[in-house]
Amino acid sequence: MGTIRLKNIKIYAFHGCLIEEGQIGSDYLVNLSVKANLKQASNTDALSDTIDYVLLQQIVREEMAMRAKLLEHVAKRIMEAVLLKVEMVTEVKVTVAKKNPPIGGDVAEVSVTMAIKR
Repeated sequence: MGTIRLKNIKIYAFHGCLIEEGQIGSDYLVNLSVKANLKQASNTDALSDTIDYVLLQQIVREEMAMRAKLLEHVAKRIMEAVLLKVEMVTEVKVTVAKKNPPIGGDVAEVSVTMAIKR
């Protein structure tokens, strides 16, 4: 078993419950971690035997591009898309963080972390 991580994927998106968030947008950071059996890839050195992290980033970007009110909903969509599109993955963990959230205080970010197993 092994883990592949994509750390701090920077994305500008339009999530949130406020109308202004859908119009102005905000900066987000996404961290994605997937688990799979990476033994064959470690022996063959072949991309076809592992999880292509370019595909993982593409999945994150596609799901982040679709507006949602809640970070929980975006995180769930990312996890489900990874499991649907990458058969090797046995477990997905994702953190979606909104930088400088409009919550009336000096907060660097608000984040949601969720995980799912196949």
